[in-house]
Amino acid sequence: MKRLLLRTVCALAALPSISWAQNYPAKTVRFVVPFVAGGPTDIQGRLLGEKLGQRLGQQFIIDNRGGANGNIGMDLAAKSPPDGYTLVIATVGTWAVNPSLYKQMPYDPVKDFAPIMQVSSSPGVLIVHPSVPVKSVKDLVALARAKPGKLDYGSSGVGGFGHISGALFCLMTKTEMVHIPYKSSAPSLTDLIAGQIQVLFNNAISTVPFIKSGQARALAVTSLKRMQALPDLPTIDESGVKGYDNSSWSAVAAPAGTPRDIIMKLNGELNQILKLPDVQEKNAAVGADPVGGTPEQFGAYLKSEIAKFARVVKEAKISAQ
Repeated sequence: MKRLLLRTVCALAALPSISWAQNYPAKTVRFVVPFVAGGPTDIQGRLLGEKLGQRLGQQFIIDNRGGANGNIGMDLAAKSPPDGYTLVIATVGTWAVNPSLYKQMPYDPVKDFAPIMQVSSSPGVLIVHPSVPVKSVKDLVALARAKPGKLDYGSSGVGGFGHISGALFCLMTKTEMVHIPYKSSAPSLTDLIAGQIQVLFNNAISTVPFIKSGQARALAVTSLKRMQALPDLPTIDESGVKGYDNSSWSAVAAPAGTPRDIIMKLNGELNQILKLPDVQEKNAAVGADPVGGTPEQFGAYLKSEIAKFARVVKEAKISAQ
């Protein structure tokens, strides 16, 4: 009798979770983007939100909450009810770099979120001004070692992709270059083309046209995998800096405590969405490679990225405050 009662109680306890999965979503879902409208993360969030809405029969409303390098929107999402009706799409910066960059963080990237899926990965390109007398990564390393502190590399700002990429490069090659932060990546690229700075680690999509026009010389790709747009360009790893790997990536998560069955339902839908031809075409247009996978795969990758950037930030003595 006791065993029967126990089984009945356990079955009843499971019912709310089951009903949530079957009926989800029963109302509008808020999709937080911790950046202003118009950027690559916002564009990707709107695309995924639109597709989720079509497949699940409810609206996924984009809520742009920019500021503090993404921390404001991430904090909002972390403190939202864990019921599946608040999601967040964010980047390597908000997930893995900011926790080491800022002395005080309003959220914990691991404890405060339930991973759903890594959505995409976007490699960067290492370029130099054509006047710099180097043709390869090996040449750049040799020049930087011969002239420590004489080469300038730009970035979109302290802790941004270009800054972290350059700092990682200097640490792994034991070279010294001077970081020049800008307010965004566009003016840093403009100054490189004008010869005001010599080196830049930049996003591929805005850089490729200047490489093809000869206004910038490409040395390598920042990821471990070559780019489809520049198939003859080697990676930094291939070029002798073994293990170098830094890409800008995005992922989707929910507040910690969101029911597992809802997480898995969203994971399944997003994996299918990434396979759609129009989604693949739009990702390719902004230089993003679809990733997909399980929540556990993203969770493990996130922890490895946090550890990697903690080392880079500490050793390069980077601080946003």
